[in-house]
Amino acid sequence: MTALAADRARYDRATAHLDAPVAIVDLEAFDANAADLVRRAGGKPVRVASKSVRCRALLERALATDGFAGVMSFTLAESLWLARSGFEDVLLAYPSADRAGFAELTADPKLAAAVTVMVDDPAQLRLIDAARDGGRGREEVRVCLELDTSLRLLGGRVRIGARRSPLHSPEQVAELARAVARRPGFRLVGVMAYEGHVAGVGDLLAGRPVRSRAIRAMQSAARRELAVRRAEVVRAVRAVAPDLEFVNGGGTGSVQHTAAEAAVTEIAAGSGLYLPRLFDNYTSFSGRPAALFAQPVVRRPGVGVVTVLGGGYPASGVAGRDRSPVPYLPEGLRYDPQEGAGEVQTPLLGSPADDLLIGDKVWFRHAKAGELCERFEQLHLVEGDRITATVPTYRGEGRTFL
Repeated sequence: MTALAADRARYDRATAHLDAPVAIVDLEAFDANAADLVRRAGGKPVRVASKSVRCRALLERALATDGFAGVMSFTLAESLWLARSGFEDVLLAYPSADRAGFAELTADPKLAAAVTVMVDDPAQLRLIDAARDGGRGREEVRVCLELDTSLRLLGGRVRIGARRSPLHSPEQVAELARAVARRPGFRLVGVMAYEGHVAGVGDLLAGRPVRSRAIRAMQSAARRELAVRRAEVVRAVRAVAPDLEFVNGGGTGSVQHTAAEAAVTEIAAGSGLYLPRLFDNYTSFSGRPAALFAQPVVRRPGVGVVTVLGGGYPASGVAGRDRSPVPYLPEGLRYDPQEGAGEVQTPLLGSPADDLLIGDKVWFRHAKAGELCERFEQLHLVEGDRITATVPTYRGEGRTFL
């Protein structure tokens, strides 16, 4: 029996009493992935990205691992909820226009001490001030500035990287740092730079060696350029805010490279805990798929074909085949190219179909990490061939932040 076949047997035994659809997290794989992130961070703390986990129990499990410290959240409402739930260090990774949330934040000393907000434009500071609940929100707001990490070539005519912050140069970041320092009610505590074109792009594409080499060359150039520029930015910001608490960088795919920069004090990572399919194609690390979902076989239309219920759970980003979940166990199943993954039913082709019976489970991996939790209210935690706990996702707690 292969290792994957053994995993399938374990998952089937663990969930034999449960009807699919069902979602699980293999705790042995989750913990091994957490340990690998810590190892690659080389002694720098790993801030766990909640967007990639979306389950409070598993956020707490990651933070209980030596080497993890703090949460990186994705909305202000989520940040406030986590802070009220006892998470003491929450960095909001994206700017917000949530006026009601800012009114709460600036009126509550506990929330204001626990949550750091992201800023890349003076207009965001003005919005926060306008939301201070008629002057009752007097608490100081902790602020982090985001640096645009994109690689710009040919005088800026070519841009590689996500369109995030407008702050690209040390001078631009330092100018906003001074604006924060001059404005009462705000304290600059951090700088963040997420290099998504390095951390979130695989460089070992199956059957595409030329493109893989081109990606590795791009990423090598991007890392070199960003390391120099990030250090210059941090120097410029520390000249304004000498007591800067943290410089955050990285992502699952670039942990060890970013950690090697002296200017960086902490690493952000989250997807590497679940290891979704988009993180299979990296030369810099490997891990174990930890988060899976199963759909039940409901039809057997013919030889070499089964149909499962639902399964059309596309991931965000540019629409394409890589945004669909992938049939994982049993090995050897594939989508019908005429139908793909459907909202209500999904035909699957391949010789393993002939061994599947009505009611059997087919296990899938989602393309991204935390987005799986928007489809399920519970995660069943598997150890060996047993479920040892069942915990709610954000959705299961009634929290759908986006």
